[in-house]
Amino acid sequence: MKIMVPVKRVVDYNVNVRVKSDETGVELANVKMSMNPFDETAVEEAIQQVEAGTADEVVLVSIGPSKAQETLRHGIAMGADRGILIETDDIIEPLSVAKLLQKIVYEEKPDLVITGKQAIDDDCNQTGQMLASLLNWPQATFAFKLKIEGEEAIVTREVDGGLQTVALTLPAVVTTELRLNEPRYVSLPSLMKAKKKPLDRRDIAEFEVDIHPRLEVLKTTPPARRAYGIKVKTVAELVDKLRNEARVL
Repeated sequence: MKIMVPVKRVVDYNVNVRVKSDETGVELANVKMSMNPFDETAVEEAIQQVEAGTADEVVLVSIGPSKAQETLRHGIAMGADRGILIETDDIIEPLSVAKLLQKIVYEEKPDLVITGKQAIDDDCNQTGQMLASLLNWPQATFAFKLKIEGEEAIVTREVDGGLQTVALTLPAVVTTELRLNEPRYVSLPSLMKAKKKPLDRRDIAEFEVDIHPRLEVLKTTPPARRAYGIKVKTVAELVDKLRNEARVL
C-alpha cells in the first residue's frame, strides 16, 4: 500500500511572529521555518503504518518555494521514501492546493492520503476536505487513531461530543489531530542520508491549475496588547476586583 502525505513549510511554531511595519503581512525574512506540526504528525503516522507492515511506501508532496526542499528532506529523514516539490513563490489558496494534489494523486495512485487537519499559518482547515471531494473519496477528519484492516481504514476521530469511530473504504483521505502520535526525533545522520533519497522538483505551470487568488488581504495587524496583571493581598480584594473591575468578554 502506498501512502501520500502533503506537507507545508511554515514559520516554526516556537517563533514569535511579527507583523510587517507596512501591515502587508507577517515578517518572513530571516525567520526560522519548519514543517507544519499537523503535517509532521501525518508523516509520523504514515511511517508507523510502514513499520506495522500495513504500508510499503510513503511519498511526501509539498507546494512552495525552492527552500521547501528542506521540509521534504526532514520528512524523508523521519522515514519517508521520497518527495515531490511543486515549486512556486506565489501564495496558494486551499482550493488550488487541493487541485494540485489531485493531479499528483492521479499520477502516484496512493491508497491513502494522510494530511494535517490545518496549517498553523492560515488555520484554514480546508485542503483535506476539498481534496476528498475532488477525488470523490471517503474522508475522516480530526483523526485521533488510525488502523488499517484489509481494504478499510478504521479511524477514531475527535468530535465535539467526544470520539467517533468510522470505517472508510480505501482509497481515502484522513486529516490528523496532534494527539494522533508524537513525531520522532530526526538525527543529523538521518538528515544526511535523506539528501541521497529521491526528490522530484516540478514546475507549477506544468499542472495547468488556476492558482489565481480569490481573496485579497487588505491589512494584517497584531492583536491588542494585554493589560498587565496585578497582585492582590486578600481574597476579599480579589472578589471585589472581579466583581467591579473585570471586563465582560
